Amino acid sequence: MAENDVAREGVLKAAQSLIYDGRFEEAARDLARLLSDAPNDAEALYMSAVANRYLKRFDAARAALGALKAVQPEFGRAHQEEGHLSKAEDRPDRALAAYQRACRYNPALQASWTAQAEILEAQGHAEAARQARAEADRVRAWPKPLAAAAHLLYEGKLVKAEQACRAFLQKTPHHIEGMRLLAEIGVRFGALEDADFLLESAVELEPTDPKLRLDYIQVLRKRQKFEAALAQAKALLQTAPDNPVFQSQVAIESMQTGDYQAALDYFDRVLERAPNDPATLTSRGHALKTFGRSEEAIASYRRAFTAKPGHGDAYYALANLKTYRFSDGEIEEMRRQVEQGDLSHQDRVHFCFALGKAYEDRDDPAAAFGFYAEGNELKRVQSRYSADQMDAEFEAQKEVCTPELFERHAGRGCPAPDPIFILGLPRAGSTLLEQILASHSQVDGTLELPNILSLSHRLRGRGQSRYPDVLRDLTAEHVRGFGEEFIETTRIHRKGAPFFIDKMPNNFRHIGLIRLILPNAKIIDARREPMGCCFSAFKQLFAEGQEFTYSLSDIGRYYRGYVDLMAHWDRVLPGAVLRVQHEDVVADLEGQVRRLLDFCDLPFEEACLEFHKTERAVRTASSEQVRRPINTSGLDQWRPFEPFLGPLKDALGPELAPA
Repeated sequence: MAENDVAREGVLKAAQSLIYDGRFEEAARDLARLLSDAPNDAEALYMSAVANRYLKRFDAARAALGALKAVQPEFGRAHQEEGHLSKAEDRPDRALAAYQRACRYNPALQASWTAQAEILEAQGHAEAARQARAEADRVRAWPKPLAAAAHLLYEGKLVKAEQACRAFLQKTPHHIEGMRLLAEIGVRFGALEDADFLLESAVELEPTDPKLRLDYIQVLRKRQKFEAALAQAKALLQTAPDNPVFQSQVAIESMQTGDYQAALDYFDRVLERAPNDPATLTSRGHALKTFGRSEEAIASYRRAFTAKPGHGDAYYALANLKTYRFSDGEIEEMRRQVEQGDLSHQDRVHFCFALGKAYEDRDDPAAAFGFYAEGNELKRVQSRYSADQMDAEFEAQKEVCTPELFERHAGRGCPAPDPIFILGLPRAGSTLLEQILASHSQVDGTLELPNILSLSHRLRGRGQSRYPDVLRDLTAEHVRGFGEEFIETTRIHRKGAPFFIDKMPNNFRHIGLIRLILPNAKIIDARREPMGCCFSAFKQLFAEGQEFTYSLSDIGRYYRGYVDLMAHWDRVLPGAVLRVQHEDVVADLEGQVRRLLDFCDLPFEEACLEFHKTERAVRTASSEQVRRPINTSGLDQWRPFEPFLGPLKDALGPELAPA
């Protein structure tokens, strides 16, 4: 540990002791000195807020909490302390909201559950108070080592959390909460198979625990094992057929399996009991949107934010339709919401991106860019993305995936020609290409399948990454087995056509792996000109997996790395990848469609030119756009924002950025 770190730890430990001893003035003084040198130190800000609250310096306490939430917006103890502060100021409603946020970010905060129960009881909400107290009792029953591991997890210290949780489970191997916690750590690391196994085992040991089964359903969905997730949700519903949470879960899983009518029926059952529940109304809107029923989706989203004006998810869902235009009143309400101090971090993110879209539609690029930039910055502070690490991953692929590697494994992979991989960067036109090909009678459109990314993660191993170096050590049995596993595990998404599409954009980083295990698969690089592609990604709020999009410089650097890596694949696998430029598709639809079909060894079908008439579920941000004929409206949307895009141009460099 560096000398400065040792000194910091000493100050923090001493300040903690001073607070425990009631010597708040001395603690506040010492912490102020530390913060003068390190103004973003999370622990110092937290303890400063505590000390100042006890000193009744409420403004100073709130300022410390504001600074803390700016650098760590999901720091549960910060929201808990905000609850204590609001309670001390005799503001019970604000205190309750803060305690609820605290438990959302860190469910192991017993004090926040207890405080919620007390406020809810005082307000006459007996059932909600009972549920909060039950959570407090559950957390109180945890052994101290497990509680410590939970706090490490929810404060983002994943490596230490995993070490602590594994040490606990070595001594108590079948502790249900320990297994559940380790599974959650696995999810955050991306080790979904490990999480799946842990939760499956835990559910077998404790089949009546609803929280455990809900966690299991989430992991099954992340692994796109949708039928299994639906079966678990239905089993849960059987235990309490009138439980609206369980009904909503069945609705969500029905939607994932493509049974949108069943999903809507279950959402309607929930809304019969809770007609103004904003989360259910928003989820129902998502189902209607994916089903192609846009007007009904819009009505459902509007009902959601009418019921709860601070529900940013519903506003962003409207913006994400790409075709919706906000009214003056809706824009005014959104601006009023973002000016409030107690808005949750995620709601603030949603409002920023929605306002960015609203002002872009009104030809006010300065206001629009301001909100897009604020939303991205809010997301960036939550991210662990490292551009240096990503560049190193690109270089490792180039170093390992040589012509010699492919020659050595020639003919060893699974020979199935079924998959068509469409890859590249998000917002590059891949959904359009998927819709064109999925309009062909011999091709099934599916999803952005996680299977290749999951396999690459499995090959990394624990600790120091072994991937892609491990590709050198694969045997003939490995490469064929992995290919056969891909074909088998993706079968659930197919509807009987001989070919199917995997549209996961990030697969461009793993073309070497794809070529080894599925040598006859078709690979299509969906490419869009740099400025349009990168700016479109910057203004899109992705659910997960695209953390490079939160900074203009990171996006430009990632695009540059992508182009360089694709050039490597062209050199070592000549002819294996078809590059399709989005602008060429817009300019010459029929010519590019015929080129696509020829590459995929498919006969021409007129339906591919009339892709917008194809009725299928589309789950990406471009769902409404691909239901319309081809047009040029989206090609130069970045140009009004050019004065603000200097960091992007610098990152792209002179070869890719326009003069």
